[in-house]
Amino acid sequence: MPLGTLDRTAPPLFNQGQSALSKLIFFGALSLFLMVADARFHIVQPVRSAIGAVLYPVQWVALKPVQAVLGGGRYLEDLQTAQRNEEDARKALMMQAERAAQADTLAQDNARLRELLELRQTTTTPGRAAEVLYDAADPYTRKIVIDQGLAQGVQPGSPVIDARGVLGQVTQVLPFTSEVTLVIDRDLSIPVQNTRTGVRSVAFGDASAHGGGLELRFMAANADLQEGDLLSTSGVDGIYPAGLPVAKIERIERRADSAFARIYCVPLAHVTAARYVLVLEPTGTPAAPPPAAPAVTQRKRPEGKPGAGKNEKKPGVRP
Repeated sequence: MPLGTLDRTAPPLFNQGQSALSKLIFFGALSLFLMVADARFHIVQPVRSAIGAVLYPVQWVALKPVQAVLGGGRYLEDLQTAQRNEEDARKALMMQAERAAQADTLAQDNARLRELLELRQTTTTPGRAAEVLYDAADPYTRKIVIDQGLAQGVQPGSPVIDARGVLGQVTQVLPFTSEVTLVIDRDLSIPVQNTRTGVRSVAFGDASAHGGGLELRFMAANADLQEGDLLSTSGVDGIYPAGLPVAKIERIERRADSAFARIYCVPLAHVTAARYVLVLEPTGTPAAPPPAAPAVTQRKRPEGKPGAGKNEKKPGVRP
């Protein structure tokens, strides 16, 4: 069969309806109509609402993985930020605690220095302030080392006091430091006076088992002493100025088998926590002995020379 005789139209059995061009024109016009109608009269709004309500669960389920990923990322970022903030807060808290401790220490030091200044104003004896460096290395003595020495004019035997009372005495002076023996040391003794009765005695460092205090020795059992009496320096030794507070009587033991009482005292100074002290000059030094008088030689007179004394005997003559 020649090709030119073939019919190019579809047979009736496979007829699909309207042509594609007509469909395009129809649906294009319908779309324009619906858009204009929806824009003017909102006729498609109910349909859109119904479709949105039906599709909402599908959208919710589809968005959950994305939200989970985004939420996980934000959680990790927030966790890191919180950890950094916590670390910064801990550092700031430590710095504040350190500053608070320093502020408390400075406040205590200032209070002690003020007390020393007030005590220096009330004390007529010249003195100089010093700082305690450390305790002496000998465990069997009670001594401290201060930052004043020969270069600052400290003399051996100088009294050392703090804001509350007598602390000890300078026993060794080095070029730039000095060693102070505390009043509770067993080798130190201080002449004291009872401010209530005026009775003078000597306070020794307590070397008993409980230690850390003072003891009045060689006091009669019937002496007028009471617990709580204040003991101050008597000034009879020429070292400590009179009237400096030393200790308070804590306990008195009177025994029938002894003529002396055991009197224990508590020092008023901060013997175990002193930080700033005042080194006083000794009130007096022992006087030097007077120089020996030169020997006078007597000249011998010749015998029988005129001008002899009336009681002078001549040889061979009886009175």
